[in-house]
Parts: sequence; structure tokens; C-alpha cells
Amino acid sequence: MALTAVLLALVAGSIVYSILTILAARSYLAVKPSPIADGEPISVLKPLSGAEDQLEANLRTFFTQQYQNYEILFAVRHADDAAVATVEKLRAEYPSVPVRLIVTGEPPYPNAKVYSLDLMKSAAHHELLVMSDSDIRATPEMLATLAAEFADPVVGLTTCPYRAIPGRGVWSTLEAIGMNTQFLGGVLTARMLEGMKFALGPTITARKSVLDKMGGFDKLREYLAEDFVMGKFAAELGYRVLLSSYVIEHHIGSQDFAANFAHRLRWARSTRRSRPSGYTGELFTMPLPVALLLWAWSPALWPIAAFSIALRGASAWTCARRVLRDRLPARFWGLLPVQDVLAFIVWMAGFFGNHIAWRGRKYVLHPDGRFEPAPSSRR
Repeated sequence: MALTAVLLALVAGSIVYSILTILAARSYLAVKPSPIADGEPISVLKPLSGAEDQLEANLRTFFTQQYQNYEILFAVRHADDAAVATVEKLRAEYPSVPVRLIVTGEPPYPNAKVYSLDLMKSAAHHELLVMSDSDIRATPEMLATLAAEFADPVVGLTTCPYRAIPGRGVWSTLEAIGMNTQFLGGVLTARMLEGMKFALGPTITARKSVLDKMGGFDKLREYLAEDFVMGKFAAELGYRVLLSSYVIEHHIGSQDFAANFAHRLRWARSTRRSRPSGYTGELFTMPLPVALLLWAWSPALWPIAAFSIALRGASAWTCARRVLRDRLPARFWGLLPVQDVLAFIVWMAGFFGNHIAWRGRKYVLHPDGRFEPAPSSRR
């Protein structure tokens, strides 16, 4: 009876959560985007590392922006980085777009991306910075949309929701389904219940002055989830953190199971330290495994379990189809239960261990979300 009561409570919680995600999606969609117009000058900051899959296609979309005054800064660790050839090719094709390439050398602290952003920020000519990863693809109106959102002086930082586009292979597809349904649902629900007090990594826009007031990138250098704490620090300063109306495309590389699982586990362990209570609450975002347990343990309660599973489907459709305009879950609807079970396994694994592997090196995660190279990986 005790186990039945616990499972029933968990399923009831997941039902409430699924309803909240649907309401949160409606709340987000109800906000009218700011009128698109040329605003203040923009510096686009792009950290690069190697010739990633579809890199040229991704970067090209930033050279074709319908915006009058912007520049693009790229950063690589070494001058012989394979991404340099792609940058030079695009610079030759689009001579009207101001481009600068910065060679950073070896980063002096754990988060190499933050070091690259710091150097690009110092070199940037403009106050408004769009920090965007190399695996992001945009439409020509992206910069105009982001600039319009900063017409409100209270806005200090915006972060873009993203539609994950899988590479080849089932593991990439499963991860994309999870991002476009479960992850986005959590973001939208947090926005509705407590406002945006965090940011999402793939594309963040902020003013230099806001970054300086929070202590600059130097304050972020030891955090693995620097995006999350960047939004947190901006909110603590009293600035409005906005979930942008612009949806970007986040192209996921093709990985085998081992690499994909390691990637998921790294972010699970990072999330657990960035927001411990929120991480525990993620159990309610994966109703299927708990509902199946309730069904198996107490078959008479199958209608409640089935209702929970149906609501999960409705939540997934609302987030992916209505908010992101994504057709992936519709094409691979049968993989949604597989993704939920895999996500549950990764979530459980995230409670154990404090080591992660990232770009071929091992790191130790600290309880406050900071990280450093493991003793065996220090050079």
C-alpha cells in the first residue's frame, strides 16, 4: 500500500506538471513579438573548435542576415584550427560583412568557451552582443528580431528557445526529441511560474554593460553551465531576462550510444549542481516510467496511468509542434516512450559521481557548479 501511494503521488504530480507545460506554452505563445526593425549595432560572437559537421552551412546563415550594422567575431584556440578555412571562405564570399578572427591560445581556466567569449567581448566594437554556438542555424531576420527585444531598457539579457535538429542515427534523434519536448517544457514552465532567472547556452544576447556589472566573464570562468549562471546573475542585478520570441535551430551531431550517453550524463551532473531542487523535480517531467510502474504494481489503477501517459503526449505535441514548429515527434512518435525511459535512466545516473569527460579531458564537478581538471588530466 505504501509503494502504491508513493507511485500514485508521483503520477499525480506528473499529471499536474504536464498540464502546467501546456498552459506555459500557451502563455509563451500569447506574447506578441516586438516589431522587427533595424536597431542598434550588434557584435556576433562565435567560439569555434574544429571542422564540425555542417559548420559552413551553419555559419553562412550569419553572413546573410538582413541587418544593416553588425560584425562577426570568431575565436579559435590555434591558428591551424580546421574551422579557420571555413571562416576565410565565407569572409571572401561576403566581403561586405565585417569579420575578425581571434586566436586565443590555451585557456588559463577550465571553461575554454568562456575564455573565447571574454576575448571577443573585449575586441567587439558594439555594446549589444549576440553569443551564438557554432552548431546554430538562423534565418535572415534573426538579428533584427533580437535587437527589437532590447528596445525595452529593462531587458538586460535574452535567451533563445531552440529546435533541435538531429544528425544521422537513432541516438541523435532521441536526444532531439527530448530537447524539443521534455527540456523545452521545463523551460516554459519555469518561465511561467517564476520568470526567467537563467539562460540557455546556444544563443544568448546581452549588453556589455550588463556583463560588466555582473563581474564579466571572469566570474563565469569556472562554471560548466556558464549559460545558466549568466542569466541568474543578470536577474539578480534586477535586469529582465527574456525568453526570446525567436526560435533558433540547434543542429546535433551524430554520435554513437557511448558518446551520446556521456554527453547527456555530463549535463545531468552539471544541472544537478546548478539547481539541485529543480533537478530532483525533473522526475515529474518523465511521467511514462513512473506511470508504467504504477500500472504494473496496481493494474486496477491503469486509467490513471494511461491518463498520465496521454497528457505527456499532449504536452510533447504542444511544446514541439506549436512552440517550436517541429515535425520530429510526429515523424518518430513511437520513439517518445524510448526517449522518456532513456531520460529517466540518465536522470538517475546524474545523482551519482562528480566526474565528467569533455573534449577528451576529465574534470571534477564541485557542489556549486564550478569545475576543474581532474588531477590525472592536468597538464
